[in-house]
Amino acid sequence: MEKHTARILDIANITHDVKRFRIEKPEGYTYEPGQATEVAIHKPEMENEGRPFTFTGLNEEDTLEFIIKIYNDHDGITKEFGKLQKGDELLIEDAWGAITYKGPGTFIAGGAGVTPFIAILRDLAKKGQLADNMLIFSNKTKKDIILHDEFSKILGNKFVNVLTQEESKKFEKRRVNKSYLQEKITNFDQPFYVCGPDGFVTDISKVLKELGANPDEVVFEG
Repeated sequence: MEKHTARILDIANITHDVKRFRIEKPEGYTYEPGQATEVAIHKPEMENEGRPFTFTGLNEEDTLEFIIKIYNDHDGITKEFGKLQKGDELLIEDAWGAITYKGPGTFIAGGAGVTPFIAILRDLAKKGQLADNMLIFSNKTKKDIILHDEFSKILGNKFVNVLTQEESKKFEKRRVNKSYLQEKITNFDQPFYVCGPDGFVTDISKVLKELGANPDEVVFEG
């Protein structure tokens, strides 16, 4: 698969451990909302250490955007991403399928698992087709919520936050499990989109099927 070299144009902090990278868009490069690509740091010792990341911007934009959680507590690839600066270069491959939008439904995300949904939700908002979608977003604490203000603006009361490790007047301290989904969702005959840590995805997918969701309408990405 062809590799493209792209310079980093801008880096911004989204949360205390999440960064937004805006990079050059190679000529003729295209992708669909929900798709991902392999991304590596363009340095001799890192070029073969690519990892999959989902595009969070929209294809019609002049640049590419990735929102990436930086894990500084262990020596992994994202720790190296956290050291990058404007002007550094990345290697990206062609886009490939990840999460496919099947129609209005409920998005359920755990932490950085929201990133594959960002471009899909932005695209639907731009087209005026977001009204019948909901996002249930589980995080440890308030400071971990990615793009809180943007999601609140485009989704309104269809943006539901759950915290697992912090008491809050604004958000429930709960876990997204069977009883929670029974409370929040009245119709399980709809598409569901699930992404997060492996255990989260496994548990939620199992629960949804138990509650009557059609397995063919549950789209999940670990």
